[in-house]
Amino acid sequence: MTVRVAVVDDYALVVAGVARLLEPFRDRIAVVEIDANMHPVAEIDVALYDAFAQGQANHEDIQSLLDDRSISHVIMYTWNFAPDLIEQGRRRGLAGYVSKSTTAAQLADAIEAVARGEFVVSAAPPRGRPEGRGDWPGRTYGLTERESEVLALYTQGCTTDEVATIMYLSPNSIKTYSKSLYRKLDVHTRSAAILWGIDHGFRPDQFRARVRK
Repeated sequence: MTVRVAVVDDYALVVAGVARLLEPFRDRIAVVEIDANMHPVAEIDVALYDAFAQGQANHEDIQSLLDDRSISHVIMYTWNFAPDLIEQGRRRGLAGYVSKSTTAAQLADAIEAVARGEFVVSAAPPRGRPEGRGDWPGRTYGLTERESEVLALYTQGCTTDEVATIMYLSPNSIKTYSKSLYRKLDVHTRSAAILWGIDHGFRPDQFRARVRK
C-alpha cells in the first residue's frame, strides 16, 4: 500500500527538499506537498511536520494538524529531541518523533511504521550533528540550517526571546547563532540581517505574522 504523505512547512524550499529525499521511495510513499497554511485536498495518511522556523511539539501550530480529521497521523521532523518535548508530543497525539539526522531510507521506514499505527521515536541526533538533509533558505550562502532558522524567525518579526521559545533553545544559544550568521553575511545588526533575509527568500511563501502575547 502506498502511504500518502503531506510535508508541512511554510517554506517551499524546505518542502521540496524533503520531497526529494523521499523520491527514491515513490513506490511506497506518495508525497503531497502542502504548507502549514493549507489543508490537504484529500485524505492524508501521515503529515510530516518539518520544524524549520515553525516551533516544536509545544507550539500551537501543530494543533491544527492534530485536529484535522483528514490527516490520520502526524510526525514531528526535527533536530530537537529534548525528552520533555517528546513526552509532550506523545500526550498531544503525535504519532512519531523523527530526527533530521536519519537517512532517507530510515525516514521512509518510520513513515510506513506510523501509517501502520506504531508510535515511532528515532535515535536522537548525535552530538556535533552533521549538516541537515534536504534543503533550506540560505544553504547556498553557507548558512547552517540552525543559523538559517534563526534568520527566518527574525525575518518573520520575532524577538530573540521569541526565537528561543519557538526553537526551544536558550537565548544565549540564539545569540551565538546570530553572531555566526552576521559574520557570514558581513552585517553587524539584526535589522541589516533581516533586510538581507527579505532579499534572499527568508520570508515564508505564505507569510503570516506571529501573534505576540
